[in-house]
Amino acid sequence: MNKSYEELKNVFVDMVDQSAYVELESTAYNYSVLESSLDKPLKMVLLYGKPGTGKSMLLNKLYHDMKAYREIHYFNSPILSEKEFLKSIYEAMSGQEIPTQMRVNFDALLKYCLKLKDKREVVFLLDECQLYSEALMEKIRLLSDTRVVKFVITLHKTDNEDVIAKEHFKTRIWEVIEMSNANEYDMEIYIQKKMIAEGFIDFFNLMKKKHFRYIHSHTKGNFRETNKYLYTLFDIYEYYEKNEPAKISKKKFSTKILEMAAIRLGYINA
Repeated sequence: MNKSYEELKNVFVDMVDQSAYVELESTAYNYSVLESSLDKPLKMVLLYGKPGTGKSMLLNKLYHDMKAYREIHYFNSPILSEKEFLKSIYEAMSGQEIPTQMRVNFDALLKYCLKLKDKREVVFLLDECQLYSEALMEKIRLLSDTRVVKFVITLHKTDNEDVIAKEHFKTRIWEVIEMSNANEYDMEIYIQKKMIAEGFIDFFNLMKKKHFRYIHSHTKGNFRETNKYLYTLFDIYEYYEKNEPAKISKKKFSTKILEMAAIRLGYINA
């Protein structure tokens, strides 16, 4: 194995990037639903699920796939200031930069959108919308009513789920795509594709079904947790490679190190 464990652990650095997207059966289905929903007369589309289920990754892929032929804008982090949010919306639609000291009047922005009716449709992808205030979410709703601006929003699934429970969102979100953790099979494919894409097929082939089952038992197939687990696992491998190479084998995957990673992450007690 010519590549180092340092390189291998970096395969699992958790990031939202087009190159990090891994197509699975479940993600391909959700992507196709999301893509087709943009061609429907919908005002809003909701991506909904617990943290680490791939919502941001799906938005990122959609943006990069469509930006060449569609008016689409991606706010990858929440703009919590209403002033800055409205300014960003107007600048994206108009292509004009607003001076810092000026603010965009919401009523004027609505009128601007209405003038564009039947002429343009502009898609905004908004991530982490659970962080927006109720007042700002209401303005997002009103903008969507113009049918010039279409929003795809992501929300974390929580116990109270109070944002999407509100009537004005129930009547306007016509497409709800619920994201979930990967099953054991998909999690294995996820790890396989990430490792093989970076040239680590030999190491992947050392891993057995029992190892993937063990990882899934702790991460429950959550992509963020899986990345964290694999990063930690190969970080431990890297330590031994540099300091005690005799304790690791190039021909057998270490169940002991797998357990050590689980202990370090607090999945099990030492």
